[in-house]
Amino acid sequence: MKRRLRAFCAFWYDFVVGDDWRIALGVVLALGATAGLVAAGVNAWWLPPVVVVALLALSLRGATRR
Repeated sequence: MKRRLRAFCAFWYDFVVGDDWRIALGVVLALGATAGLVAAGVNAWWLPPVVVVALLALSLRGATRR
């Protein structure tokens, strides 16, 4: 049972985080900020796409520098 639980958690960690933990963290923060803004009454549908584009640009910049 312990081995199956560890394999299950390892799968989801690899699926969500993947190769770059910074992108996963950025997406989580963007979703949290969007939820906070919506709770405050702000129409914040535009925030996640903007953050995803910015994270993609930063990721590509970092990959091309190496």
